[in-house]
Amino acid sequence: MSQPTTELNLTLTLEEKTLLAEDVVELKFKARSTLPPWEPGSHIDLLLGPDLARQYSLCSDPQDRRYLKVAVLREPESRGGSQFVHDELKEGEQIQIRGPRNNFPLVDSPRYQFIAGGIGITPILCMIREAERAGADWHLLYGGRRRDSMAYVEELAQYGDRVRIQPQDEEGILDLDSVLGAPRDDTAVYCCGPEVLLDAVETKCSSWPAGALHVERFAPKKLGDDVVDTEFEVEFARSGITATVPAGISILDVATENGLFVLRSCSEGVCGTCETVVMEGEPEHRDSVLTDEDRKEGCFMPCVSRACSDRLVLDL
Repeated sequence: MSQPTTELNLTLTLEEKTLLAEDVVELKFKARSTLPPWEPGSHIDLLLGPDLARQYSLCSDPQDRRYLKVAVLREPESRGGSQFVHDELKEGEQIQIRGPRNNFPLVDSPRYQFIAGGIGITPILCMIREAERAGADWHLLYGGRRRDSMAYVEELAQYGDRVRIQPQDEEGILDLDSVLGAPRDDTAVYCCGPEVLLDAVETKCSSWPAGALHVERFAPKKLGDDVVDTEFEVEFARSGITATVPAGISILDVATENGLFVLRSCSEGVCGTCETVVMEGEPEHRDSVLTDEDRKEGCFMPCVSRACSDRLVLDL
């Protein structure tokens, strides 16, 4: 996986909180000093309180090292994060962040097809700015429930016909055939949004060249009905500890129970915070973030993934 050169652990001040669209607020954080570099596709963890950490994609300009910006959608079934951001967080408050971390890096390409659904526009916005600077050919297909619910529509208007805004209540669901119907060897496809959109884009891109599609998920992929947890043994190689992982208990929880400190955030296999390496054994990958190449290199998410073999050795 692509990781940042420098991972921050900073306390930032919320300088501005702006309502961008229906149920979407933008948070503009200012650092005490110049921020280290980061790349489009990166996200940060906002540490909002004890046991309340949430990941949000950066939508500021990586070349502006004074500020970090995220946009947060109020989730109807909030587990506390978006509700806190919308209702409790005030301008002038200080918030700890962790990151940036990049699980969604922008590869070099002469042409990009960006596809965003709802709040999925946030990482795509950075990528568009970078593609513009690089002189690449790019186009964006951006959908949402209603125009009033879609963030950054006014900013995107400057790009003219490179951007197609398609609110569902006006034009129906996104016309993916218009942008993905004919596979292209020169195009990188980037998509972020709800799971139904990602599934549709993955289906449309099944005939595209390998590696052409890049997606970022906000929620974990659904596991098949035939998935069964079984007990296995795990050795934490660096710590010299061997333990049993019972059915229904994560490797990450077992590590914690044995006194090992492993960074964690989503605990759903989406954010990449707890990534480690499999040194021995056959893993059963259940995350929603690693690519096939990452997995071949041994990358592993102990918060959700398990073992096909009786024993795993992890670099922990």
